[in-house]
Formats: sequence, C-alpha cells, structure tokens
Amino acid sequence: MNCAAGHTEVTVSPGDAVVRRLCVRPGTVVSLVLRPRPDDKRWTAVRSSAPAFVLASGWRADTDGTAHASLRCAGARGGEAEVTASAKAPDVAGAARVAFTLRVSVVPYTTQG
Repeated sequence: MNCAAGHTEVTVSPGDAVVRRLCVRPGTVVSLVLRPRPDDKRWTAVRSSAPAFVLASGWRADTDGTAHASLRCAGARGGEAEVTASAKAPDVAGAARVAFTLRVSVVPYTTQG
C-alpha cells in the first residue's frame, strides 16, 4: 500500500473533487491548503470526525481567500477520520456548509514476526 509518511501536502483548488481519500502512516503531518473559491464563499473552519486519529490544528485564513490547516495523524495506531472543510459567504447569515471532505486512513506499518 502506498501511503504518505512524515510530511505531505494536500492542495484543494476550484474544480477539484469535493471528496478525496488519503492514506498516511502514523505520525504523518498533513498540510491542507484550500485555494480561494470562485463562488464568493470563504473557507471558515476544518473539523475532524475522530481527533484521536487525525487532529486538525493551526487554522489560518489568508486575505486572498486561501486557507491552511495542519492535520496531525495518530502516532502509534491506525484508524480513519473524515476531515471536513466548511465555507460560507461572509455577508450571509446562517451556518457554514461542508464544501470539501478529506477521508484520511492512518495505516500502521506491517510488522513481521
């Protein structure tokens, strides 16, 4: 299985699929870059469905509309998490909606006994 290890970057640009899968090894740090949206919506937040496996931190939104988050994957065990990125227009009331989902699988190295 070809899984990222150490550090990797995932960039989401306008027109990309709204759901993506990523396989990583334990302890991997993923830099998530969300490019500006063409529909005037701004990225508002990133959340993990399972922070024990993938912890989202370091949220930053730039003035040009690009957003960044750091995803720290579990250090010792495997599991799965859905990382969702929300977006909304800045001048519209109501909750932001999920605009991108990254399905992260943390896959431990195999051990031979």
